[in-house]
Amino acid sequence: MQNKNKKKICLIVSSLGKGGAERSAGLLSKTLHLSGHDISIVTILNRIEYDFEGRIFNLGELKEKNDSIFGKISRFLKFRAFLSKEKFDYIIDSRTRVSAKRQNLVRKFLFRSTPVIYMVRSSELVHYLGRDNNKTQAVYSLAYKIVAVTNSIAKRIKAEYGLDNVICIHNAVDLSMAPTEENIESKGDFILFYGRLNDSIKNIKGLIDAYSKSKLPAQNINFVIMGDGPDEDSLKNYAESTVCSEKISFLPHRADPFGIVKQARFTVLGSRFEGLPRSIIESLSLGVPVISSEYIGDPREILKQGENGLIVESDDTDAFASAMNSFIFDKELYERCCSNARQSISHLSLERIAEEWDKILL
Repeated sequence: MQNKNKKKICLIVSSLGKGGAERSAGLLSKTLHLSGHDISIVTILNRIEYDFEGRIFNLGELKEKNDSIFGKISRFLKFRAFLSKEKFDYIIDSRTRVSAKRQNLVRKFLFRSTPVIYMVRSSELVHYLGRDNNKTQAVYSLAYKIVAVTNSIAKRIKAEYGLDNVICIHNAVDLSMAPTEENIESKGDFILFYGRLNDSIKNIKGLIDAYSKSKLPAQNINFVIMGDGPDEDSLKNYAESTVCSEKISFLPHRADPFGIVKQARFTVLGSRFEGLPRSIIESLSLGVPVISSEYIGDPREILKQGENGLIVESDDTDAFASAMNSFIFDKELYERCCSNARQSISHLSLERIAEEWDKILL
């Protein structure tokens, strides 16, 4: 795309692998590139598996070679020299940032006078803004912009931290992607959870309980859990203890899960808090409806009850089981949600989100 207002942008990410936030960061680079901007990506960890656009400055490789105190100083100096040499118009910091005090040092000695845009990708605000409201207000009031991925998160930041330089730009989804077909016939007819296997956040045991209470096992509809994470072993053991253990199976994390997602009857999300979950917008983009908990972060910005999915109260396994049954036995409801799914997130296309970014990259 021709852009008379082309900017030189440094996108800082923790990595380009494993999680939804990291996939969103990769898509952000593609979104900005689509508008004709010159993109460099600085990755803190050497984990690159998602698609991206731009040049990579891989601090993770240096970290793996030498993570001593001297290695850390060397990385800092190389990063500082890189920023000084490139003279970026903007820095977009997409990392988690739990310490406002530390971020203030980064701003003073690393970012210096370059305008900085801070991303907030979760409703668990302390992961991005820290716990000390006064320090957070002092540090982040100096930012060019704070970009939250949902309107509800943006409102909370303004209310809880007293910041007024906050806007919402949603995560994008690539509506042009063509999923690679993957044969998983052994799984039969199935519903799907995919994401990080962190039960304290994702409440996957609650999903297993809801599935066990539902009529899906009796209908020979399996439950596939795809991903990896710290609770993988305990979740497998928990699934084994259920009366329908033979119908619950696990698949490893995939950088490209979309061929499997497209085959699911529907996807499920039981999270306690989220930002703008990739599993929801990716499922909908493939025409697959979603059942989600009413997590902190507000699924209603994307899911419309009975139109492209169902929302149930958090930690209510009976209600979740009932919603699962509805998608199997209420054909009219299910078909309506399938029909509406893709169109319901058309406003999240790369092109539309690129337009939103161009409004602030002046």
